[in-house]
Amino acid sequence: MGHDIFGYNHAGRKIAYARFSMSNYNADVLYKVLDSQEHNGGVSGVGARSTFSVHQMDHALQEFIHSHENKYSLSGNDPDNVQIKEFLENCLETARKEGEVEVCFA
Repeated sequence: MGHDIFGYNHAGRKIAYARFSMSNYNADVLYKVLDSQEHNGGVSGVGARSTFSVHQMDHALQEFIHSHENKYSLSGNDPDNVQIKEFLENCLETARKEGEVEVCFA
C-alpha cells in the first residue's frame, strides 16, 4: 500500500507523479497544501480525482515553499521535498497552459 498521486492534462496524459509509502508522513504534506485531506485514506489515497485551477496550484506551491523554506532544504537533499515541489510545479505549468489540471489520489 502507498500513496500514488498523479497529475493529468486535458488529454489524459500523466504530467506529474508523486509516490509515498503508506507510513511516509510527507504524503500528508501534499494532501494539506492541495487542501485535499478528504482524499487521504491513511495508508493510500481513496481513488478520488479533483480538478485544480491555476490559482489553486499556485497557492499550493507557494504554501509548500513558504512552510518548508526554514524546515527543510528544497535544494535536493530530501527526495520527498523534491518530488512534492516538482509535482506542484508540473501541475501548475499544465494548469497555466490549459486553465486547470486534474489530480488523482490513489
